[in-house]
Amino acid sequence: MSTPRTIDPPPIRVLVVEDDPVAADAHALYVGRVAGFTVAGVVHTRGDASQFLKRTPVDLLLLDLYLPDGHGLQFVRSLRSAGHTADVIAVTSARDLAVVREGVSLGVVQYVLKPFTFATLRDRLTRYAEFRAVVGEAGGQDEVDRALSALRAPQPAALPKGLSLDTLQTITGAIRAAGGDGISSGAAAEALGISRITARRYLEHLVTSGRAARTPRYGQIGRPELRYRWLTR
Repeated sequence: MSTPRTIDPPPIRVLVVEDDPVAADAHALYVGRVAGFTVAGVVHTRGDASQFLKRTPVDLLLLDLYLPDGHGLQFVRSLRSAGHTADVIAVTSARDLAVVREGVSLGVVQYVLKPFTFATLRDRLTRYAEFRAVVGEAGGQDEVDRALSALRAPQPAALPKGLSLDTLQTITGAIRAAGGDGISSGAAAEALGISRITARRYLEHLVTSGRAARTPRYGQIGRPELRYRWLTR
């Protein structure tokens, strides 16, 4: 007797909504690396997202809350009024609990605070996929409880080996405070009392995760100085 074939579920279609092009590309790259997910599209404004959803169905929005043409939660409210049921993972740097409460009332299933790593987003997406799978088969209280537990209890994601969360937060504060001129690894190291090599590791991590940009600054004869500039709010 032949073994019945197992049919894999279709991938979860994700629309990335992020106004910063570099961050948007990084988020799309992250989503594409998670098994069971596919990037349906990338847009940079609320208006573009609305037009995209009129032509292409999606399962999940990875939604920046601060868009040039309106707040992300206002966009979610308009979607719900129009009958759209796609789930939402909100991406934001805001730590405002009032915003979180409003988002929950509108069906935001997860929040990802900037800056975040691939491991953090992978954890949220994996838990969301588990939530969808359990909810689709839920027949009683135990299954419902298990689905909500998967969705609401994410584990902290590990940073790359050798990096600490406290130092990352300190570096993040320094690069954001530097504004549009950015900061060099040497200046960051001196300000924070760490080695230049260590400062550069953290700054490069922020570049890799799409939170910062690295640009050369040419001045005196010799190698150009690399400046790191914060990209998102």
